[in-house]
Amino acid sequence: MAGKNLTLVTEFFLIGFTDCPERVLPLFLLFLFIYIITLLGNLGMIILIRVDHWLHTPMYFLLSHLSFMDICYSSVTVPQMMAVLLELGVTLSYTRCAAQFFLFTFFGSIDCYLLALMAYDRYVAVCQPLLYVSIMTQKARLGFVAGAYVAGLFSALVRTVSAFTLSFCGSNEIDFIFCDLPPLLKLTCGDSSTQEVVIIVFAIFVIPACMVVILVSYVFIIVAVMRIPSAGGRAKTFSTCASHLTAVSLFFGILIFMYLRDDSGQSLEEDRVVSVFYTTVIPMLNPLIYSLRNKEVKEALRKILNRAKLS
Repeated sequence: MAGKNLTLVTEFFLIGFTDCPERVLPLFLLFLFIYIITLLGNLGMIILIRVDHWLHTPMYFLLSHLSFMDICYSSVTVPQMMAVLLELGVTLSYTRCAAQFFLFTFFGSIDCYLLALMAYDRYVAVCQPLLYVSIMTQKARLGFVAGAYVAGLFSALVRTVSAFTLSFCGSNEIDFIFCDLPPLLKLTCGDSSTQEVVIIVFAIFVIPACMVVILVSYVFIIVAVMRIPSAGGRAKTFSTCASHLTAVSLFFGILIFMYLRDDSGQSLEEDRVVSVFYTTVIPMLNPLIYSLRNKEVKEALRKILNRAKLS
């Protein structure tokens, strides 16, 4: 009988980080600063790749899409985080929460697929350099990116439908900063085993599938690099993969920690901190990683700045 008295939730009230009023203003300013740097950095990377013809290669074509995804990925969540802090809580309708969840999953999934494609690109460049131009043609790279977008759309649809066919009842307060899966599952009532299995299967197959592509690619890359006789040649060849490897380690490390860990012993504060890191910090760091650790990008940026000085 008690179950019949539960009130179904039709809207959600986000209250993440508002439990300590003294932290609200510093966090708001921090998120605003990170968001501005994210927009400027990723937009700058896209423009740089478009204007410098030396960067018109498959790797930088994929990187430009990754930068675009990071802008979208961050824009879905960070402005709402700031609104939650500014208004000490934000009410979202059921539809708006589902839409945010869908877009967040869509852009995040494409990020995964693009990082896997970039690993494959590095594998072809290092292990099959003579065939690189014939394999990574413009048609091929467009097909790869289109496939990533379609796969991301399918992943987001499956995950969103599975999550929002659950029944939510009782309190509508989400002590979180956006509509993400862990806090939503805490509001479910009734039998949700089928939907949770689908969500878990998604996590198991999407994230590890991309990781398998990346790991297999780097196994072949390492084998090829070790066959190079000179230490200088090995270092120079592997340096072309350093930026991508750093970005992959950050992105997938956080995702694994967030979604594939055991539920026991989790704290909501820990979930919020991890979520802030992968929704705000990683999109901000990606353009820095690819510019500070990449000679081609630094050279292209230097040429742009020199032109600006001369004009």
